[in-house]
Amino acid sequence: MAAAFGLSGAVIESLVAISLLAAVMPSAAGKVRSLLLVILTALWLARPVTAWLGDLTLSQVILSAWTVIGLFAAVAALRFAMHGAKVDAEHLFAALSAYLLAGLYFGLLYWSLEQIHPGTVTATNFSRTGAMYYSFVTLATIGYGDIVPRTDIARGLAIVEGVGGQLFLAVLVARLMSLYTGSAKD
Repeated sequence: MAAAFGLSGAVIESLVAISLLAAVMPSAAGKVRSLLLVILTALWLARPVTAWLGDLTLSQVILSAWTVIGLFAAVAALRFAMHGAKVDAEHLFAALSAYLLAGLYFGLLYWSLEQIHPGTVTATNFSRTGAMYYSFVTLATIGYGDIVPRTDIARGLAIVEGVGGQLFLAVLVARLMSLYTGSAKD
């Protein structure tokens, strides 16, 4: 999709960084918020600087750190969604955000692994968008089979993502139904 709009990888990563800032900032307050802002901004700026300096491995390690923070943001959004006292739009949006963040950042993690250790997955020209596609196919447990994890770490991540996607849906639907039926009785 990014290629269809003619967007470069740097623009896509900037948009991802902005979405990560938006996802992380509401979950913190005061000094923690400032610290998160500094860390995320440093990681955001360090990635193109390390790529420009030619240290591609460090650049990919920084992207991996970024993705781990993104996955923690997904967990925080999920925690918020699950701790609601009633079904409302804010909790539904948090649950949707958690699911989308997980798919997005698992995709970046797969792509980053492939950049650090080529051959992690079997695919011709495994791009960022290909990694996102693979991530969402794995998260939804569709499994087309055109991209296959080849290393143990990639297989482990695929298992965690696939099982996590199914548990997410099952637990979220159960939780929302219990909140809805509980509020209907009141």
